[in-house]
Amino acid sequence: MSSRTLFDKVWDLHTVRTLPSGQNQLFIGLHMIHEVTSPQAFADLRAKGLKVPFPELSVATVDHIVPTEDQSRPYADGLAEEMMVAIARNCREYGIRLFEPGSGKQGVVHIIAPEQGLTQPGMTVACGDSHTATHGAFGAIAFGIGTSQVRDVLATQTLSMSRLKVRKIQVDGRLKSGVYAKDVILHILRKLTAKGGVGFAYEFAGSTFSAMSMEERMTVCNMAIEGGARCGYVNPDQVTFDYLKGREYAPTGDNWAKAVAWWTSIASDADAQFDDIKTFRAEDIEPTVTWGISPDHGVGVGESIPAKESFTQDEWATIDEAYQYMDLKAGQPIAGVVIDVAFIGSCTNGRISDLREAAKVITAHGGQVNAKVKAFIVPGSEAVKVAAEAEGLDKIFTAHGFEWRNAGCSMCLAMNPDKLKGRQVSASSSNRNFKGRQGSPSGRTLLMSPAMVAIAALEGKVSDVRAVLNTSESLQKKN
Repeated sequence: MSSRTLFDKVWDLHTVRTLPSGQNQLFIGLHMIHEVTSPQAFADLRAKGLKVPFPELSVATVDHIVPTEDQSRPYADGLAEEMMVAIARNCREYGIRLFEPGSGKQGVVHIIAPEQGLTQPGMTVACGDSHTATHGAFGAIAFGIGTSQVRDVLATQTLSMSRLKVRKIQVDGRLKSGVYAKDVILHILRKLTAKGGVGFAYEFAGSTFSAMSMEERMTVCNMAIEGGARCGYVNPDQVTFDYLKGREYAPTGDNWAKAVAWWTSIASDADAQFDDIKTFRAEDIEPTVTWGISPDHGVGVGESIPAKESFTQDEWATIDEAYQYMDLKAGQPIAGVVIDVAFIGSCTNGRISDLREAAKVITAHGGQVNAKVKAFIVPGSEAVKVAAEAEGLDKIFTAHGFEWRNAGCSMCLAMNPDKLKGRQVSASSSNRNFKGRQGSPSGRTLLMSPAMVAIAALEGKVSDVRAVLNTSESLQKKN
C-alpha cells in the first residue's frame, strides 16, 4: 500500500538518475522563459554550440520590463528594448513559442501558463523567476531557478537538485468576510517565519484550501518561497480539473478522461508520511498587513507593530532595522499608516478574481482615490485585461480615480517605469516588501490583499476592509 506524498510521486517519476553528488537529475516537463533571465542563458548555448532538444517543452513571454502605460515600440528604455529584441531573436532561432504583446496571450509568466492550460498536475515546472512555486496550485512541483540553470534546462531539459523534505500545512475552517488567500499565506509566513521552510516543500492541505478557487490557491503557492520553502503545492481535485477543462493546451477527447485519472492518482495518499505538520485555524486569520522589510513581518489590521522582544533574540537586529527603515515604532497601530501609492497587480494578485474583489470594495465604499494617493491597477495578462473590460471593471476603477494599465509585472519589482519615488509608502498586492524592492532605494512597501489595497487607496491610509464589506452586506440583507 502506497504511503507517499504528491511530492514523492512526482519527484520519483521525473528522476533521470542519481548523480555522484547524491543529487537527482530531474526531467523538467514545462520550462517557462522571460526576457530578463534568459539572454545570458541563450548566449551560453550559442557559445558552446548547444541546441535545445525539446523546444516544445518551453514557452516564453515578456513581463518584467514591459511598460504598462505606453507599450509602443521601440521602448523608451534602451535596455528594455534590447531585451525584447533578444528574446524574440532567441525564441525564433531555437524554435520556442513566444507570447508577445498583442498576441492576446502575453502577460506575467505565472499567470499566462495556467490560463493557457500549460500548467498541469504531476508536472515538474521550472522558470528563471523566484515565484515559480505558483504552479504548485495545480499539483505540480515547480521551482524558481537562476540564469545558469535556465541554460541547463534549455540544453538538457533537466535540473540537478537535492531532494526536499515535505511539510504539510493544514488549514481548516471557513475564512471570515474580508479575509482572502493573501491573508492566509501572510499569516502562515508570520507564524513559520521567512526561513522556516528552508529545505522543505510545502503541501497546503485542509478544508480551507479545498474551498479555494484555483486563483486563490495560486496566490498561496506563489508565496511559499517567501517562507523559505523551495516549492509549495495543493493536491489536484475537481476544482483543478474544472479550471483546466477546455483551455487551449489542456488534454481533449479521450485523453481528457485519461489525464484526470492519472492526475487523481498522483495526489498524496491518505496515509502519506510527512516530515513535519503545522496546523492553523481559518477563523484565527484576520486581514493581514506587513509592517517591516520581510514578508513574514505581518500583523492583523487591528493589531499594532510588535515589540522586538516578541521575536527571538537573533532576529532583533533585523527588527530594529525594520523599525528604522519603515519609520514605524513598536506599539503603533498598523491601521492609519498613511500611504502614497496603491498598486494592485503582480503574479500574486493580478488575476480576474483579484480585480473583481477590488471592484467590489471600491463600489461598496463609493468614494474616490484619496487626493494624495497615486493608485493604479495592472491586469496580470492580456486575457485578464480583456475579461475585466468585458465585465466593466475598468470603468469602475477609472470612475473612482484608479489608473487602468496594460499587462506586466509593473511595480512588483519595478524593472520598468512603474517605480516608487523617494520615501513613498506603497500599499501593494505583490509578494515582497524588501528594502528598495519597488524601485526606490528608500521606498517602503506594505503587502496586503487587493481588497485591502483598494480601501487603502480610497482612505489614503491602511484601513480595515471589513468595515466597508460588513456595512454593504448589512444593507443588502435589509433590502
